[in-house]
Amino acid sequence: MNRAWHLRIRKTHRYLGLFIGIQFLLWTLGGLYFSWSNLDDIHGDHLKRPATTFPASLSLVSPSVPLRALQQKGVDSILNIALIDVLNQPLYQLNYRMQHSNGHAMAHVQLADATTGQLRGELTQAEATALAKQRFAGPSTVEQVEYLTSTNGHHEYREKPLPAYAVTFRQPAHATVYVAAQLGTVQSIRTDPWRVFDVLWMLHTMDYEGRDDINNGLLRAFSVLGLLTISSGFTLYFVSSPGLRRRAKSGGKPVRLTS
Repeated sequence: MNRAWHLRIRKTHRYLGLFIGIQFLLWTLGGLYFSWSNLDDIHGDHLKRPATTFPASLSLVSPSVPLRALQQKGVDSILNIALIDVLNQPLYQLNYRMQHSNGHAMAHVQLADATTGQLRGELTQAEATALAKQRFAGPSTVEQVEYLTSTNGHHEYREKPLPAYAVTFRQPAHATVYVAAQLGTVQSIRTDPWRVFDVLWMLHTMDYEGRDDINNGLLRAFSVLGLLTISSGFTLYFVSSPGLRRRAKSGGKPVRLTS
């Protein structure tokens, strides 16, 4: 290989390494954090108490009672019915689809008292806070309560049911319990370790909008550049090897070294 090509490969390797070196460092830091973390702790599972169960002898009205009330509102398509516990009270969670004036069918949720069949509204702030305290396994000192009606791709409660109450506890690690107001259930618990994980995951996937798209163009481009950097490094190593240079000068024949 002539000197011009050698210098060209060296410069390419140097500038590629400088350009993607920071991203390589972020990938390494993220990998270390992911591999040394317990995902159950990151997800906050250790801070979530299991939901209360009801005895089989519990007296409940038939789900057809609240369904008849929904039919009077024009609902004709039921997706599913679930029995849930809200502060030790059995509720029916009725998931249905309703046709709107614009012609689109949208999914909705309606809560109903499972002992009377009476329809009820979404959880109030007091109910959501009490439910968060009941399901939270840590200290119950509430720092703040926020009512969410919208989120973006960077919010820690992104792509989850809205509206929702964000009940933040002082300890441990500023844990926030998210309660879906219309569903009447705890959706997730987020802590500082999860927030660190989320930022590192964003830097790892290079998806700076939604975090989870591992097929984005930026990640693909840096992967190709990384491969080029490694390839140029191997090329430099082999063309710079003294033994290989001597063999090249001798026409490919082994060179005998004498003392």
